[in-house]
Amino acid sequence: MPINVSKKIMSKLGKTNAEFKLIEEGDKILVGLSGGKDSLTMIHAMKEQQRRAPFKFDFVAVTVGYGMGENFKALAEHCKEHEIEHVIHDTKVYDFAKEKIRKNSSYCSFFSRMRRGYLYGVAKERGCNKVALGHHLDDAAESFFMNFIYNGQMRSLAPKYTAGNGLVVIRPLIQMRERQLTAFVQDNGLEAIGDEACPAMRFDVKEPHARADTKIMLAKMEKEFPSLFTSLNSAFKNITVDSFFMSED
Repeated sequence: MPINVSKKIMSKLGKTNAEFKLIEEGDKILVGLSGGKDSLTMIHAMKEQQRRAPFKFDFVAVTVGYGMGENFKALAEHCKEHEIEHVIHDTKVYDFAKEKIRKNSSYCSFFSRMRRGYLYGVAKERGCNKVALGHHLDDAAESFFMNFIYNGQMRSLAPKYTAGNGLVVIRPLIQMRERQLTAFVQDNGLEAIGDEACPAMRFDVKEPHARADTKIMLAKMEKEFPSLFTSLNSAFKNITVDSFFMSED
């Protein structure tokens, strides 16, 4: 069954790529594929970009298994059907977490860090120079306000940065709204993996309330100020550092 990637998604992907030089001639990119709506959108948008772009690049989709008995057969078959190179990297992170994380702690950041580490490792093994993650504008906004409220920091998610190991990390979907990615999956009749696949859900731990609360707060703000996310997207690129309380030390 053919996949239709909307003109809006491809237009935003192209503009973001041109603005931040995310994907370039000769790149070999590892794309993190969880099977959720974000990463499914990303692999198909990049597949279409591969066809349209005036330069050549390669990518491989990599799924990290946590050792929970996950069944990635449908995901693997989907990639095969659409001629997307796909690798499943099995780990024992789930068992490891039982020993390393304190009772009643949030497991989300732990699994996120471990998954990122494994993606970096596979990228190095397969000769990739970049790693693509599926974060979108809603993620960036939520991260900004979570850092602002809970950590007293002005931080968000960069479209592109170089990790300590030399790999360049890119976020091709960073200027897209979450609802666009949801629509892509629904319009194409794709079965996306949701929160039920998160390993933290299998532990008797506290729910990660901070992001959920921030998402609710932003939804209320956007209802009152419809241009909120457009303004945030502009503000993230228009930072006047000398107007903040910066020490001269």
